[in-house]
Amino acid sequence: MGGDDAANRLGVYLQARRGLVTPERAGIPAGANRRVKGLRREEVALLAGISPDYYLRLERGRDRNPSPQVLQALARVLELDDVEREYLFGLSTGRAPARRSRRPERVPTRLHHLLAAVGVPAFVEGRSFDVLASNPLAVALSPRLRPGENRLRSLLLDPEEREFHQDWEASTAGFVAAFRKSVGDATDDARIVELVGELSLASERFRRLWGRHDVRELEGGSITVNHPVVGPLRLNRDKLPAGEVILVLYYPDEGSEGAEKLRILASLASEATV
Repeated sequence: MGGDDAANRLGVYLQARRGLVTPERAGIPAGANRRVKGLRREEVALLAGISPDYYLRLERGRDRNPSPQVLQALARVLELDDVEREYLFGLSTGRAPARRSRRPERVPTRLHHLLAAVGVPAFVEGRSFDVLASNPLAVALSPRLRPGENRLRSLLLDPEEREFHQDWEASTAGFVAAFRKSVGDATDDARIVELVGELSLASERFRRLWGRHDVRELEGGSITVNHPVVGPLRLNRDKLPAGEVILVLYYPDEGSEGAEKLRILASLASEATV
């Protein structure tokens, strides 16, 4: 998937992450003749308290089930946060992920009713960030939130998205890391393989971020977008699991400038449907 070795996901992840830890941060003198920015294999082994030969076996996939103590030590050396640490432990299964058929992602009828009832931009997305359903106010917020669009593809390939997001660099980094977390072990999922292949060919930004192997939860928080009609707009975001899909809501703080701008968008959306 996207150039990853599906049979050695643990080794690929370890190699990518050690490339992001500089010797200075690890307390190791860089030296004048150093050819790599990150840590060498033997340095990771030294800092983790394991033998260089054993660490080499881990990276090359000859040992795919290290002990929890070894994984904890590697997570510390590689400076992994809680989400990344959980991801690392999930890679250490001792077996390749089983092939399995996935049911089509469907939006329950109750969610269609909810989308029609809520007075804020709302939509339903699948595990690959495909937009499965949305309400008119979500489309008024961004036409890339129509059903059939893919949020990751739009963010990386649509020039309007670059202008729309106030911090496009941070948004792309967060989305790609959340996508890898969402993908998990679904390395044989046809939809995911297709999307990773398309983005790898079309986006240098995606290739670079995907190669970092960052993982992150894309949960609640706030965003600021540059809307072409109402200008800068700050909204809160919540993502709520609903069975096989995710309900996403964008809403302003009560009494804020964002609330007034959202009322303008709601009025325009209502006029467009008359």
